Amino acid sequence: MKSNQLETNEYAPYHGAYITEIDPTYTLVEELEISVHNFVHFVREIPMDKYDYRYAEGKWTIKDIIQHLIDSERVFAYRALRFSRGDTTALPGFEENDYAANAHGDDRSINDLLTEMSALRHANIMFFKSLKEEDLMRKGTASGFTVSVRALGFLIIGHQNHHMKIFKERYL
Repeated sequence: MKSNQLETNEYAPYHGAYITEIDPTYTLVEELEISVHNFVHFVREIPMDKYDYRYAEGKWTIKDIIQHLIDSERVFAYRALRFSRGDTTALPGFEENDYAANAHGDDRSINDLLTEMSALRHANIMFFKSLKEEDLMRKGTASGFTVSVRALGFLIIGHQNHHMKIFKERYL
């Protein structure tokens, strides 16, 4: 399945901006693979002095944002796991600023961050590959909105693409 096959009732309205950041040419698994490789390559081309740059006071650095992407991918994948297994328990949101304040992304090397991101993505690719069509179509409630398992997979990609766009616009 491809991102343009998602229905708007499969994700929160505010996630629509992330969905539009996805190339609908590829399937979910293909795009999970392609997007992480593109992201790692892109980040490695950024000048080293930019990794700790903040474009304004109080804004996250590139390393903070990569840590945020890792944390968010873990949350989205956890939700997908729960819902794909038929768990109908409504899941709360997460406060990204609290996560960032306690994640110490700035203290990590760019290599460690990208290695963790790649390892996490590989595990999530294997997870999404293991799902059957009916698993991908299951829905649950997260942050007060209905979301499908397949939409959660695409949100991982769209969220990453969104931040890559911000890197280009505000950091480089």
